[in-house]
Amino acid sequence: MNRLPPEVLTSCATFVSDTDPRPIVSLTHVCRYWRSSINSNPRSWASISTGWKRLAPLCLERAGAVPLAIDIKVLDLKGDLSFIQVLLPHVERVAQLSLAGYSSIEVVADDLPELFAFPMPNLTFLELQQVAEPDELFSLSADPVPPVFQNISSLRSLRLTRTPLYHTLFGIPSLVELELAGYTNPFQFGTFITFLASNRNLETVVLDIKFVEGSVGMVPMRMTSLVHLRRLSMTCAESIDAKGLLSCIYLPHGIRLEVSCSRWTSLEWCLPSPPTSIREVLTPITIIKFQAAPMEVHAIGTNGLFSFRCPRPRLFCGPELYLLPTSSVREFHANVVPWTLTPMFMFSMLTRLPALETLVLSNVIRWATGVFDPLAEQPMACPSLKTVAFHNCVLTPEAMKEFEGVVARRKGSAAAWLYRVVFVSTGVLPDYTLVQQLRRHVPYVDVRVDDKLPDLS
Repeated sequence: MNRLPPEVLTSCATFVSDTDPRPIVSLTHVCRYWRSSINSNPRSWASISTGWKRLAPLCLERAGAVPLAIDIKVLDLKGDLSFIQVLLPHVERVAQLSLAGYSSIEVVADDLPELFAFPMPNLTFLELQQVAEPDELFSLSADPVPPVFQNISSLRSLRLTRTPLYHTLFGIPSLVELELAGYTNPFQFGTFITFLASNRNLETVVLDIKFVEGSVGMVPMRMTSLVHLRRLSMTCAESIDAKGLLSCIYLPHGIRLEVSCSRWTSLEWCLPSPPTSIREVLTPITIIKFQAAPMEVHAIGTNGLFSFRCPRPRLFCGPELYLLPTSSVREFHANVVPWTLTPMFMFSMLTRLPALETLVLSNVIRWATGVFDPLAEQPMACPSLKTVAFHNCVLTPEAMKEFEGVVARRKGSAAAWLYRVVFVSTGVLPDYTLVQQLRRHVPYVDVRVDDKLPDLS
């Protein structure tokens, strides 16, 4: 082991932990060579936390001049400010700062005044986790700025949990990542849109908030332009919150858009008004994945992605597909549990997918009679279909024979022949004799005993 290059041992220490130095200390006790090699990498010691206060002096010494990541939980201090005193000579090197377990920002400023008495010119990541939600989510411009917000000129990432938005957070030119979570009191919609508009360089926005319902419909459409936005993720209780936010933002092409509703709703109720902007930014969509319980729709394109989730089971049907640009979809995944897979579902789906090449059916245990008929009786609805995959499906002999008959009938139509059929399951697989009969009509039939779909492209 002593013949390993020092950089290999350094990488091993990084794999053990890149945020907690305590496991790395054990590695340094193996031998002198390991200790000198691991200690030569200052980045292994750049994470300082109140959870291991006794290691703070050692970590600061071995971290050298590299940027520091500081994690402070107020409850860990218990009035003992020796940790802060050790940290103060190195505060200029703080690049990431996380504060948690405090009742309010003002209390932190009173309890830890020395921490914010010195500038943090290298601070790029700030995370604040407040215990109790404030009475006012947005502070007035006349309110005094807490010291923690006085060193944010180079801030790139801001994560707030139950922490009010102060006026100084408006218009940070370097801010590219914003995450807000844990708020139960509603935001004033217009004020929040103004906040987004003032931080125009945002690339990632993750929200777990709700808005005052009456104010959502009063905001003009498409008033905010975030040209650098690449990901917008929103968890909300009411569909009008998602609809209002998406209606007020110019969505750039290729965005990763994620909407999750904690109450039952439909895809249509969450889309912006008008929904044409969704069609424009997502085109072309090449893959759609649907799950019935809980309901999930994932539309994946060459440049962007749209995900929708709600907790209540619901069978995906034709009208929902009308809201998305499906003319370029080449791959469709359907998981209809707990419902029976029916011919109506297959027909309404296939008629909206003219370019479909791959159909994946997952976790189906109940098959209605004639469920595969649309593959043969309506061949022009999916003329390019070449691959059908069954993923963890329980195919009865009757369903298997019906599928074989449909495949044979399809060969005599104007549609493309099925080129490949894949069976993937860790449980019940179709009868071997029936699989052999299917091979008379399909060039490639794969049977795999695992839980992962192969590459179907």
